Amino acid sequence: MSSKKKSRLVTVLEYLFFLGLGFFLLWLSFRKLDLSEVWIDIENAHYIWVLYSLIAVILSHIVRSLRWNMLINSMGYKTRLWSTFYSLMIGYMANTAVPRMGEFARCGVLSKKEKIPFNALFGTVISERLLDMLMLLLIIFFVIIFQIKLLGKYVGDIFSPILRSLSNNVWAISLTVGGIILFFVLSIWLLYRYRAQIKKLSFYSKVRLFLDGLWEGIKTIMKLKQKVLFIVYTFLIWLLYAIMVYFPVKMLPETAFLNFGDALTLLGIGSLGIVAPVPGGIGAYHFIIKSLLHEVYGIDAVAAGSFAAITHAGQTLLNLVVGGFSYFMIMILSKKQKPLNE
Repeated sequence: MSSKKKSRLVTVLEYLFFLGLGFFLLWLSFRKLDLSEVWIDIENAHYIWVLYSLIAVILSHIVRSLRWNMLINSMGYKTRLWSTFYSLMIGYMANTAVPRMGEFARCGVLSKKEKIPFNALFGTVISERLLDMLMLLLIIFFVIIFQIKLLGKYVGDIFSPILRSLSNNVWAISLTVGGIILFFVLSIWLLYRYRAQIKKLSFYSKVRLFLDGLWEGIKTIMKLKQKVLFIVYTFLIWLLYAIMVYFPVKMLPETAFLNFGDALTLLGIGSLGIVAPVPGGIGAYHFIIKSLLHEVYGIDAVAAGSFAAITHAGQTLLNLVVGGFSYFMIMILSKKQKPLNE
Protein backbone atom coordinates (compact mmCIF):
# COMPACT_ATOMS: atom_id res chain seq x y z
CA MET A 1 0.00 0.00 0.00
CA SER A 2 1.39 3.42 -0.97
CA SER A 3 2.04 6.11 1.62
CA LYS A 4 -0.73 8.26 0.11
CA LYS A 5 -3.27 5.45 0.47
CA LYS A 6 -2.10 4.76 4.02
CA SER A 7 -2.50 8.45 4.86
CA ARG A 8 -6.04 8.47 3.47
CA LEU A 9 -6.90 5.30 5.38
CA VAL A 10 -5.62 6.81 8.63
CA THR A 11 -7.65 9.99 7.96
CA VAL A 12 -10.82 7.98 7.29
CA LEU A 13 -10.32 5.79 10.37
CA GLU A 14 -9.65 8.87 12.52
CA TYR A 15 -12.83 10.52 11.21
CA LEU A 16 -14.90 7.39 11.84
CA PHE A 17 -13.47 7.10 15.35
CA PHE A 18 -14.47 10.64 16.33
CA LEU A 19 -17.82 10.31 14.59
CA GLY A 20 -18.42 7.13 16.59
CA LEU A 21 -17.31 8.92 19.76
CA GLY A 22 -19.81 11.69 19.03
CA PHE A 23 -22.69 9.26 18.60
CA PHE A 24 -21.60 7.40 21.75
CA LEU A 25 -21.75 10.66 23.74
CA LEU A 26 -25.11 11.41 22.13
CA TRP A 27 -26.41 8.00 23.23
CA LEU A 28 -24.93 8.55 26.69
CA SER A 29 -26.77 11.88 26.95
CA PHE A 30 -30.21 10.52 26.05
CA ARG A 31 -30.12 6.84 27.04
CA LYS A 32 -32.01 7.35 30.33
CA LEU A 33 -34.49 9.87 28.98
CA ASP A 34 -38.01 9.22 27.74
CA LEU A 35 -37.61 10.36 24.12
CA SER A 36 -41.37 10.89 23.77
CA GLU A 37 -41.14 13.56 26.50
CA VAL A 38 -38.14 15.11 24.75
CA TRP A 39 -40.21 15.26 21.56
CA ILE A 40 -43.08 16.97 23.43
CA ASP A 41 -40.61 19.66 24.57
CA ILE A 42 -39.35 20.05 21.00
CA GLU A 43 -42.91 20.44 19.68
CA ASN A 44 -43.96 22.96 22.36
CA ALA A 45 -40.82 25.11 22.52
CA HIS A 46 -41.21 28.84 21.78
CA TYR A 47 -39.13 28.98 18.60
CA ILE A 48 -39.26 32.75 18.30
CA TRP A 49 -36.39 32.78 20.83
CA VAL A 50 -34.42 30.37 18.65
CA LEU A 51 -34.99 32.74 15.71
CA TYR A 52 -33.66 35.68 17.78
CA SER A 53 -30.66 33.53 18.68
CA LEU A 54 -29.92 32.69 15.05
CA ILE A 55 -30.12 36.39 14.12
CA ALA A 56 -27.48 37.05 16.79
CA VAL A 57 -25.35 34.28 15.25
CA ILE A 58 -25.60 35.83 11.77
CA LEU A 59 -24.63 39.24 13.18
CA SER A 60 -21.64 37.68 14.95
CA HIS A 61 -20.50 36.13 11.67
CA ILE A 62 -20.81 39.50 9.88
CA VAL A 63 -18.70 41.15 12.59
CA ARG A 64 -16.20 38.27 12.35
CA SER A 65 -16.00 38.89 8.60
CA LEU A 66 -15.30 42.58 9.23
CA ARG A 67 -12.57 41.61 11.71
CA TRP A 68 -11.06 39.12 9.26
CA ASN A 69 -11.04 41.82 6.58
CA MET A 70 -8.95 44.02 8.86
CA LEU A 71 -6.30 41.30 9.15
CA ILE A 72 -6.29 40.64 5.41
CA ASN A 73 -6.15 44.33 4.51
CA SER A 74 -3.20 44.87 6.87
CA MET A 75 -1.17 42.63 4.52
CA GLY A 76 -1.97 44.90 1.59
CA TYR A 77 -4.73 42.79 0.01
CA LYS A 78 -8.21 44.06 -0.86
CA THR A 79 -11.34 42.18 0.15
CA ARG A 80 -15.09 42.55 -0.14
CA LEU A 81 -17.22 42.06 2.98
CA TRP A 82 -19.70 39.70 1.34
CA SER A 83 -17.10 37.49 -0.32
CA THR A 84 -15.38 37.21 3.07
CA PHE A 85 -18.70 36.44 4.78
CA TYR A 86 -19.67 33.81 2.20
CA SER A 87 -16.24 32.17 2.52
CA LEU A 88 -16.61 32.14 6.31
CA MET A 89 -20.03 30.49 6.13
CA ILE A 90 -18.76 27.87 3.68
CA GLY A 91 -16.10 27.15 6.29
CA TYR A 92 -18.71 26.66 9.02
CA MET A 93 -20.64 24.34 6.72
CA ALA A 94 -17.46 22.29 6.16
CA ASN A 95 -16.84 22.13 9.92
CA THR A 96 -20.27 20.54 10.34
CA ALA A 97 -19.04 17.53 8.37
CA VAL A 98 -15.30 17.43 9.14
CA PRO A 99 -13.83 19.09 12.29
CA ARG A 100 -11.30 21.87 11.54
CA MET A 101 -11.83 21.50 7.78
CA GLY A 102 -13.64 24.85 7.78
CA GLU A 103 -10.43 26.83 8.33
CA PHE A 104 -8.93 25.32 5.16
CA ALA A 105 -12.20 25.63 3.23
CA ARG A 106 -12.80 29.32 3.93
CA CYS A 107 -9.19 30.22 3.10
CA GLY A 108 -9.32 28.16 -0.10
CA VAL A 109 -12.57 29.77 -1.26
CA LEU A 110 -11.46 33.35 -0.52
CA SER A 111 -8.01 32.71 -1.99
CA LYS A 112 -9.59 31.63 -5.26
CA LYS A 113 -12.22 34.40 -5.25
CA GLU A 114 -9.94 37.37 -4.49
CA LYS A 115 -6.54 35.99 -5.62
CA ILE A 116 -4.94 36.17 -2.17
CA PRO A 117 -2.22 33.63 -1.25
CA PHE A 118 -3.71 30.73 0.71
CA ASN A 119 -0.85 30.59 3.23
CA ALA A 120 -1.25 34.29 4.10
CA LEU A 121 -5.00 33.80 4.66
CA PHE A 122 -4.37 30.71 6.77
CA GLY A 123 -1.93 32.71 8.90
CA THR A 124 -4.66 35.28 9.63
CA VAL A 125 -7.00 32.44 10.64
CA ILE A 126 -4.38 31.13 13.08
CA SER A 127 -4.17 34.64 14.59
CA GLU A 128 -7.96 34.73 14.86
CA ARG A 129 -8.15 31.30 16.49
CA LEU A 130 -5.43 32.10 19.01
CA LEU A 131 -7.27 35.27 20.01
CA ASP A 132 -10.61 33.45 20.23
CA MET A 133 -9.05 30.70 22.34
CA LEU A 134 -7.71 33.38 24.70
CA MET A 135 -11.18 34.97 24.92
CA LEU A 136 -12.79 31.58 25.62
CA LEU A 137 -10.26 30.79 28.36
CA LEU A 138 -10.90 34.21 29.95
CA ILE A 139 -14.66 33.61 29.93
CA ILE A 140 -14.21 30.15 31.47
CA PHE A 141 -11.83 31.59 34.09
CA PHE A 142 -14.18 34.39 35.15
CA VAL A 143 -17.21 32.09 35.04
CA ILE A 144 -15.51 29.68 37.45
CA ILE A 145 -14.26 32.51 39.68
CA PHE A 146 -17.62 34.30 39.99
CA GLN A 147 -19.70 31.12 40.15
CA ILE A 148 -17.30 29.00 42.20
CA LYS A 149 -20.00 27.95 44.67
CA LEU A 150 -22.25 26.82 41.86
CA LEU A 151 -19.59 25.20 39.67
CA GLY A 152 -17.12 23.99 42.30
CA LYS A 153 -18.50 20.47 42.72
CA TYR A 154 -19.19 20.10 38.98
CA VAL A 155 -15.63 21.07 38.00
CA GLY A 156 -14.25 18.91 40.82
CA ASP A 157 -16.18 15.87 39.60
CA ILE A 158 -14.78 16.37 36.10
CA PHE A 159 -11.12 16.95 37.03
CA SER A 160 -10.74 14.68 40.08
CA PRO A 161 -10.43 11.45 38.03
CA ILE A 162 -7.95 13.20 35.70
CA LEU A 163 -5.82 14.45 38.60
CA ARG A 164 -5.88 11.01 40.25
CA SER A 165 -4.81 9.42 36.98
CA LEU A 166 -1.97 11.93 36.61
CA SER A 167 -0.71 11.36 40.16
CA ASN A 168 -0.76 7.58 39.68
CA ASN A 169 1.20 7.76 36.43
CA VAL A 170 3.71 10.48 37.20
CA TRP A 171 6.73 8.53 35.89
CA ALA A 172 5.05 7.51 32.65
CA ILE A 173 3.90 11.08 32.02
CA SER A 174 7.35 12.48 32.85
CA LEU A 175 9.00 10.06 30.43
CA THR A 176 6.48 10.91 27.69
CA VAL A 177 6.92 14.68 28.13
CA GLY A 178 10.71 14.25 28.31
CA GLY A 179 10.64 12.18 25.12
CA ILE A 180 8.59 14.82 23.28
CA ILE A 181 10.94 17.62 24.39
CA LEU A 182 13.99 15.54 23.38
CA PHE A 183 12.41 14.85 19.97
CA PHE A 184 11.84 18.55 19.29
CA VAL A 185 15.31 19.57 20.50
CA LEU A 186 16.92 16.85 18.36
CA SER A 187 14.82 17.87 15.34
CA ILE A 188 15.84 21.52 15.69
CA TRP A 189 19.51 20.52 16.07
CA LEU A 190 19.40 18.29 12.96
CA LEU A 191 17.71 21.04 10.93
CA TYR A 192 20.39 23.51 12.03
CA ARG A 193 23.24 21.04 11.55
CA TYR A 194 22.23 20.08 8.02
CA ARG A 195 20.67 23.38 6.97
CA ALA A 196 23.01 23.78 3.99
CA GLN A 197 22.05 20.37 2.57
CA ILE A 198 18.33 20.96 3.28
CA LYS A 199 18.39 24.26 1.36
CA LYS A 200 19.53 22.37 -1.74
CA LEU A 201 16.47 20.10 -1.72
CA SER A 202 13.87 20.75 -4.44
CA PHE A 203 10.93 21.25 -2.07
CA TYR A 204 12.78 23.62 0.30
CA SER A 205 11.91 26.84 -1.55
CA LYS A 206 8.21 25.89 -1.71
CA VAL A 207 8.07 25.04 2.00
CA ARG A 208 9.98 28.21 2.90
CA LEU A 209 7.66 30.34 0.77
CA PHE A 210 4.59 28.76 2.40
CA LEU A 211 5.94 29.23 5.93
CA ASP A 212 6.94 32.85 5.22
CA GLY A 213 3.41 33.62 4.02
CA LEU A 214 1.95 31.80 7.02
CA TRP A 215 4.10 33.81 9.42
CA GLU A 216 3.15 37.03 7.61
CA GLY A 217 -0.52 36.20 8.22
CA ILE A 218 0.06 35.37 11.89
CA LYS A 219 1.78 38.74 12.44
CA THR A 220 -1.17 40.71 11.06
CA ILE A 221 -2.59 41.63 14.50
CA MET A 222 0.66 43.47 15.35
CA LYS A 223 0.50 45.41 12.07
CA LEU A 224 -3.08 46.65 12.48
CA LYS A 225 -3.56 50.42 12.34
CA GLN A 226 -6.99 50.35 14.03
CA LYS A 227 -6.26 48.08 16.99
CA VAL A 228 -9.08 49.59 19.08
CA LEU A 229 -11.65 48.79 16.38
CA PHE A 230 -10.26 45.25 16.19
CA ILE A 231 -10.76 44.86 19.97
CA VAL A 232 -14.30 46.27 19.66
CA TYR A 233 -15.10 43.72 16.94
CA THR A 234 -13.73 40.92 19.13
CA PHE A 235 -15.84 42.06 22.09
CA LEU A 236 -18.95 42.29 19.87
CA ILE A 237 -18.42 38.77 18.51
CA TRP A 238 -18.35 37.25 21.99
CA LEU A 239 -21.19 39.45 23.24
CA LEU A 240 -23.33 38.21 20.36
CA TYR A 241 -22.29 34.64 21.20
CA ALA A 242 -23.52 35.18 24.77
CA ILE A 243 -26.81 36.62 23.45
CA MET A 244 -27.04 33.62 21.12
CA VAL A 245 -26.98 31.33 24.17
CA TYR A 246 -29.20 33.55 26.35
CA PHE A 247 -32.21 33.84 24.03
CA PRO A 248 -32.96 30.07 23.76
CA VAL A 249 -33.20 29.64 27.56
CA LYS A 250 -36.55 31.47 27.23
CA MET A 251 -37.99 28.85 24.88
CA LEU A 252 -38.65 26.24 27.61
CA PRO A 253 -40.44 26.89 30.96
CA GLU A 254 -37.85 24.81 32.83
CA THR A 255 -34.89 26.94 31.64
CA ALA A 256 -36.57 30.36 31.55
CA PHE A 257 -35.28 31.33 35.04
CA LEU A 258 -31.63 31.34 33.86
CA ASN A 259 -30.05 34.81 33.63
CA PHE A 260 -27.37 36.32 31.40
CA GLY A 261 -24.60 35.23 33.78
CA ASP A 262 -25.83 31.64 33.49
CA ALA A 263 -25.77 32.04 29.70
CA LEU A 264 -22.10 33.01 29.94
CA THR A 265 -21.50 29.81 31.90
CA LEU A 266 -23.22 27.77 29.21
CA LEU A 267 -21.22 29.61 26.55
CA GLY A 268 -17.87 29.11 28.27
CA ILE A 269 -18.22 25.46 29.30
CA GLY A 270 -20.49 24.47 26.39
CA SER A 271 -18.00 25.78 23.81
CA LEU A 272 -15.70 22.94 24.83
CA GLY A 273 -18.23 20.62 23.20
CA ILE A 274 -18.15 22.62 19.97
CA VAL A 275 -14.33 22.66 19.75
CA ALA A 276 -14.14 18.92 20.50
CA PRO A 277 -12.82 16.95 17.47
CA VAL A 278 -16.20 15.38 16.66
CA PRO A 279 -18.13 16.35 13.49
CA GLY A 280 -20.27 19.41 14.21
CA GLY A 281 -19.81 18.99 17.97
CA ILE A 282 -22.42 16.22 17.88
CA GLY A 283 -22.68 14.31 21.14
CA ALA A 284 -19.97 16.31 22.93
CA TYR A 285 -22.10 19.48 22.93
CA HIS A 286 -25.22 17.59 24.02
CA PHE A 287 -23.36 15.80 26.79
CA ILE A 288 -21.79 18.96 28.27
CA ILE A 289 -24.88 21.20 28.00
CA LYS A 290 -27.25 18.57 29.40
CA SER A 291 -24.81 17.83 32.22
CA LEU A 292 -24.45 21.53 33.08
CA LEU A 293 -28.17 22.24 33.09
CA HIS A 294 -29.06 19.11 35.07
CA GLU A 295 -26.14 18.78 37.49
CA VAL A 296 -25.40 22.48 38.15
CA TYR A 297 -28.77 24.21 37.77
CA GLY A 298 -31.00 21.33 38.83
CA ILE A 299 -33.08 21.44 35.64
CA ASP A 300 -35.08 18.33 34.79
CA ALA A 301 -32.97 15.94 32.67
CA VAL A 302 -35.58 15.78 29.90
CA ALA A 303 -35.74 19.58 29.57
CA ALA A 304 -31.92 19.77 29.69
CA GLY A 305 -31.67 17.22 26.88
CA SER A 306 -34.36 19.00 24.86
CA PHE A 307 -32.53 22.32 25.20
CA ALA A 308 -29.27 20.76 23.99
CA ALA A 309 -31.00 19.03 21.07
CA ILE A 310 -32.89 22.14 19.88
CA THR A 311 -29.97 24.57 20.15
CA HIS A 312 -27.53 22.21 18.43
CA ALA A 313 -30.03 21.45 15.65
CA GLY A 314 -30.65 25.18 15.13
CA GLN A 315 -26.93 25.94 14.83
CA THR A 316 -26.33 22.99 12.50
CA LEU A 317 -29.28 23.88 10.27
CA LEU A 318 -28.10 27.51 10.07
CA ASN A 319 -24.59 26.43 9.04
CA LEU A 320 -25.93 24.09 6.37
CA VAL A 321 -28.53 26.47 4.91
CA VAL A 322 -26.47 29.68 4.97
CA GLY A 323 -23.32 27.78 4.03
CA GLY A 324 -25.05 26.23 1.02
CA PHE A 325 -26.48 29.62 0.02
CA SER A 326 -23.01 31.17 0.39
CA TYR A 327 -21.47 28.52 -1.88
CA PHE A 328 -24.10 29.30 -4.50
CA MET A 329 -23.48 33.06 -4.19
CA ILE A 330 -19.69 32.70 -4.40
CA MET A 331 -20.12 30.82 -7.68
CA ILE A 332 -22.28 33.66 -9.06
CA LEU A 333 -19.95 36.41 -7.81
CA SER A 334 -16.90 34.63 -9.22
CA LYS A 335 -18.46 34.89 -12.70
CA LYS A 336 -19.72 38.48 -12.33
CA GLN A 337 -16.93 40.14 -10.32
CA LYS A 338 -13.24 40.30 -11.12
CA PRO A 339 -10.83 39.50 -8.25
CA LEU A 340 -9.69 42.65 -6.42
CA ASN A 341 -6.03 41.57 -6.28
CA GLU A 342 -5.31 40.71 -9.91
